[in-house]
Amino acid sequence: VRGVKDAISIPVAVKLSPFYSSLSNLARKLGEAGADGLVIFNRFYQPDLDIEELDVVPNLRLSTADELRLRLRWLAILSSQVELSLAATGGAHNAVDVIKAVMTGANAVQMVSALLIHGPEHIKRTLEAIEFWLSEHDYESLEQMQGSMNMSNVPNPDKLTRANYMKMLDSWQQ
Repeated sequence: VRGVKDAISIPVAVKLSPFYSSLSNLARKLGEAGADGLVIFNRFYQPDLDIEELDVVPNLRLSTADELRLRLRWLAILSSQVELSLAATGGAHNAVDVIKAVMTGANAVQMVSALLIHGPEHIKRTLEAIEFWLSEHDYESLEQMQGSMNMSNVPNPDKLTRANYMKMLDSWQQ
């Protein structure tokens, strides 16, 4: 990151995977090295296997809304710990998803799969729905609500951490 920042004059965002043992520490170190932002999280290409032809098969799967939860958790944690711009990528498909990402601290939300599925007009519908929601909930802007549900602002921040894991298991019902 330092080398890149020394070589260019534009902002640098680092796209991360969720597979680090100490993501918060890494985020802080990337900020110290000069990163301007982080993109949470990269979706790795995952080929499939054709067991009849004994070959590797390209198999692009678009993101689903289920993928957003991991991003929301880490946005909520990181936005309370680092002074970096944060972008969510993977799992945002509609206005509610965008609102959740912004509330947990995202400065930007990528919706590539949703646009591939619904076309570019989906942007207009999403923005209209966000504007309606903001108005209905007395927000003047996205910036006003940004980070309002990050780890520093939620009533019970333990719900965002691993400590809540056993409580989650206890609450599961068939």
